[in-house]
Amino acid sequence: MRKRDLHILTSNIFTYTGDARFGVIHPEASDEWNLRIEYVQKRDAGIYECQVNTEPKINMAILLAVEAAAQANIWGPEEVYVKKGSTISLTCSINVHSTPPGSVLWYHGAAVVDFDSPRGGISLETEKTEAGTTSKLLVTKAALTDSGNYTCVPSNANPASVWVHVLNGEHPAAMQHGEHGAGAPLCVRCLCLPLLASLLALLVRARPPLHLPLPSPAAR
Repeated sequence: MRKRDLHILTSNIFTYTGDARFGVIHPEASDEWNLRIEYVQKRDAGIYECQVNTEPKINMAILLAVEAAAQANIWGPEEVYVKKGSTISLTCSINVHSTPPGSVLWYHGAAVVDFDSPRGGISLETEKTEAGTTSKLLVTKAALTDSGNYTCVPSNANPASVWVHVLNGEHPAAMQHGEHGAGAPLCVRCLCLPLLASLLALLVRARPPLHLPLPSPAAR
């Protein structure tokens, strides 16, 4: 039963609510009845009571607290630039105090970053304190193939991502990303065509008029 409105949610294995998120789990040949709430929301917080119709009646109240979804955070800017051969250092923090994440995974693109990978030179350090959980990823001797999207994925929080650029001596401002680089030739053509048309118009206006000689009477 939900105490705030005294709504009976389930009885035995039957559900008495139009909210399909609520259900009951009762393993066969057991004395356990578990209330399940899928896709839990803030409004589900409150006191729920389990009642057993004995004489006298037995009941147990349970307080459900619903926390806002935690968000992982990667320190620093959203785009990181490192030189080829240096170390990529990324730190992810998860400020969940009540329930620390059971695990924190790092992804490079769609692949899990693993210190046992054939690439080698990868270090993962996870520290759990009263202030939260911190996971640090170190990738030594960065190569051009180490460029890409890195994502920190805690087991109980929303992920966070950062884009890493490994530079081979070029300046970050000179790098082109995505469609911006591919569209440059088209922009040059767009600028050149009107300029060419203007030059042709000037040449036509500046050219002296052409006078053709009239035919002689004999030629007529």
